[in-house]
Amino acid sequence: MSTDAIHGADTVDGIVHAWRRERPDLDVAPLEVLSRVTRLARHLDLARREAFARHGLEAGEFDVLAALRRSGAPYEMSPGQLGAQTLVTSGTTTNRIDRLETAGLVERLPDAADRRSIRVRLTTSGRQRVDAALTDLLESERHLLAALRPADREHLAALLKALVMPFDVDEANAITR
Repeated sequence: MSTDAIHGADTVDGIVHAWRRERPDLDVAPLEVLSRVTRLARHLDLARREAFARHGLEAGEFDVLAALRRSGAPYEMSPGQLGAQTLVTSGTTTNRIDRLETAGLVERLPDAADRRSIRVRLTTSGRQRVDAALTDLLESERHLLAALRPADREHLAALLKALVMPFDVDEANAITR
């Protein structure tokens, strides 16, 4: 990354400067990191929505298809597992599965181990769709990270992991309770 890119002023610098002027009694340093994370999250959300829309998917639908795809052959999970993987309620999971089933991207099958339960399986069409959407998504994300050298991306990933890890632990504990 160029020295100018690091040392030039951005929108957050202006916000932080204004708050320091108006509220010198407060330590506004967290804004320097988290306001940038928020701004980046907005750009990432837009890039993701655009990548998914090119494939006729919404973000939540992609999440379900991606969870199934990552599960490995035969690319199936229970609705409960899908809800846990995508961090949404059972009702939201059911709605997403309904839409994906109508589109022919997943199918519901009886669970061989428990006749009262079902499994959700990725169809061939669903696999092709999620693979294509993922390819577009990764290209968009590479573009968002283009200003960083590979070593800087790795360092940033490690720092963000340190920030996110406590939330992941809390979520995992909540699921197991």
